[in-house]
Amino acid sequence: MKILLLSLTLILMGCDTPRDSVPVSQFDHCANHPSKARKPLSTYLAPYEDMLSTKTGVYVLEQGAEAMMSRAWLTESAETSLDIQYFIFSVDNIGLIASDMLVQAAERAVKVRVLVDDLMIEARGDELLMLAGHENIAIKIYNPNVNIGKNLTQKIKVLLTDFHGLNQRMHNKIFVVDNQVAITGGRNIADEYFGFDHTYNFRDRDVFLAGKEVATLTTSFEEYWQHPLSVSIEKLFPEDEVPLNPDFSRLHAYACNTDNFHPEIRAQIDQVPETFRELEAKGKFRFIDDVEYVYDEPGKNDKSAFLGGGSVTKTKLVELAETAQKQILIQTPYLVTTTQGRQFLKQLVDRGISIKILTNSLASNDNLEAFSGYQRDRSDLLATGVEIYEFKPDAKVRQRVMTEHMFKRLPSQPIFGLHAKTMTIDDHTTVIGTYNLDPRSANLNTESITIIKSAEITKDVSHAMNVELAPENAWRITEDFNPDSTVSTSKQLKVKLRRVVPKDIL
Repeated sequence: MKILLLSLTLILMGCDTPRDSVPVSQFDHCANHPSKARKPLSTYLAPYEDMLSTKTGVYVLEQGAEAMMSRAWLTESAETSLDIQYFIFSVDNIGLIASDMLVQAAERAVKVRVLVDDLMIEARGDELLMLAGHENIAIKIYNPNVNIGKNLTQKIKVLLTDFHGLNQRMHNKIFVVDNQVAITGGRNIADEYFGFDHTYNFRDRDVFLAGKEVATLTTSFEEYWQHPLSVSIEKLFPEDEVPLNPDFSRLHAYACNTDNFHPEIRAQIDQVPETFRELEAKGKFRFIDDVEYVYDEPGKNDKSAFLGGGSVTKTKLVELAETAQKQILIQTPYLVTTTQGRQFLKQLVDRGISIKILTNSLASNDNLEAFSGYQRDRSDLLATGVEIYEFKPDAKVRQRVMTEHMFKRLPSQPIFGLHAKTMTIDDHTTVIGTYNLDPRSANLNTESITIIKSAEITKDVSHAMNVELAPENAWRITEDFNPDSTVSTSKQLKVKLRRVVPKDIL
């Protein structure tokens, strides 16, 4: 339903001319901006050359700041290629600075490829064409049927006549550098995923990977990039609209402006290599034998059934859950269960497996459609014996995971919502990915997960997840208590009204 509402919004917005994504600067902020030459990524990888071919280096990115700075430093250190695949790539502050860094990398002859799902793109078509006008930048749009390159009539036609086309979205999120290092997990490219939004931020989780298993992410990216659903931006517009000499001066000026990109943030980015050396010394960044990246095939829902299958990620998650002997911890922002799913969970509980799930409360939720589906079956889910916790919008943990720079300077603290999609099994396996426990992830969106079999990493991730179950961060749900009444009556009513939407498409 949220997809339908977003599409309707796009159609209504299509009647107006969207504003420029990059504001015009009155000053040449780059005039006195010091140029900085980074050592190439291979310099930092050289000491690990022997391990990179046989093991995978792993570090779990818990904090928004470290997730943002890792991506920034890798972009500035890339030598040959940047392959980037996201559901959302915004044109807010984070998105614009990230775009400028990609252009700067392209200027160094790094080959940049960006694949973004069509639905949530905010940038105008001419702005995307300008970026793709650089000889070293290629941009493709996944399933471009409701937004980029479509007129109002075409958008309405898809909305009314093509359920599968509208809902077949690419939810994968990967960032691959020089085919050697990668970041994957729950975060999109937008302020709220890195603790930079002033009103609403996500508690999210990524994983940094280096070495052997990165080859699988590269293979995944190539499959999506070459798939017929991924269309070059130039093919979506008339040939005469493609710029011959793109001008990136406005984008550069934005990123050079210290109001937008603070010097203290730049300084922290410079410290990323030293930070990783410290993490390695503490055993937080370690090389693992058994790491597996699993992904759905592009075009997952082939329309052979109303809600098609083809979910490799779902099958793998079920297999992993069945291996549990003692405990499963789960974080999922959206929790819409089916009868079959609840039966599976009850079977695990009946075997003596403790299952705890943290999801969003109505107060922390940004997706009322999904919450309405969860709310309808909350009692039935509790009846399985699963423990349910709901995230607080003012969770104390935000002080730890939010970007410190923003946390200190904002006059009031933003609402915090859960966006991490994580599972730990007993004391040996961690799963970090894009998969929500809902029918949309199972049947419609393409998803991906990273499976890390490491007692040390699982201990750390489980600890972080258990902290977020504590009373200062979450409510424990029972048959006699839920926190729905903590929100306004109007929000409670909005959720109730959404009960007309079938749960199968939430």
